[in-house]
Amino acid sequence: MEYHQLGSSSLQVSEIGLGCMSLPASDPATALAIIDRALELGINFFDTADLYDKGENELLVGKALRHKRDQVIIATKVGNQWRPDGSGWDWNPTKAYIISAVEKSLRRLQTDYIDLYQLHGGTIDDPIDETIEAFEQLQQEGKIRFYGISSIRPNVIRAYVSRANIVSVMLQYSLADRRPEETVVELLAKNKIGVLSRGALAQGMLAGKPPKEYLGHATADLQQAADMVNSIAKDNKSAAAVGTAFVLTNAAVTSAIIGCSSVKQLEEVALLQPELSEDDYKKLQQQLPAKFYEQHR
Repeated sequence: MEYHQLGSSSLQVSEIGLGCMSLPASDPATALAIIDRALELGINFFDTADLYDKGENELLVGKALRHKRDQVIIATKVGNQWRPDGSGWDWNPTKAYIISAVEKSLRRLQTDYIDLYQLHGGTIDDPIDETIEAFEQLQQEGKIRFYGISSIRPNVIRAYVSRANIVSVMLQYSLADRRPEETVVELLAKNKIGVLSRGALAQGMLAGKPPKEYLGHATADLQQAADMVNSIAKDNKSAAAVGTAFVLTNAAVTSAIIGCSSVKQLEEVALLQPELSEDDYKKLQQQLPAKFYEQHR
């Protein structure tokens, strides 16, 4: 496992991170086994959110990592507030909410600090300066070490790049979703802000799930791309590993966050991680045209 500095922070994160949202909530034993195996494989970056399973995901992650706290980097997210009746959640990026929400996350995670606290979304109409104030205050108080955002909206990303001390942006990026390549990736690299990618397998369609129309790509084109991924993986790799490797080939990507519901899925990526040749990388690029963000530009 290789490790990379996350943006301008002091965090050294594994190039593959575990996205904990996919851990099976109904099967805690399997969820804990996945986390234990991730640790054995050298993964030190674990990403969750207070939104997932109404906080139960943070509880699970906290329980699994509490005795290994000094060996891991824990990232969580804030901004989506569950309604009291549990019927859904509302967007709340206010300073007051973030300051109160972090205390609950700290308790659930059984830790005194969060390594990376991320805004879980965002719009250009948010009180952005107030949101930044909240993160800066929490950093000064030692409750968080660094902060970032999780967003695919170019206008929101630009706003935080220019106004905040973010060290990372988590965004969707894959062979089937190369929209960040237009301007976002270059902007983040120029400002020494790390990219945390998610969705490398395009909802599993690059790793065996039946293809469908996706982000303007026709079903037949997705199938063709999946066929090429499988062709490159045919010897001793997995399609999931090749799809993830495509993302990691982009130098701006610090870590590819993968979601797993079984140890087998985890191992298919982390154990079989290939280094794509320049030729294979170009073959994959040629399968699908790079699209552009149509909204929130």
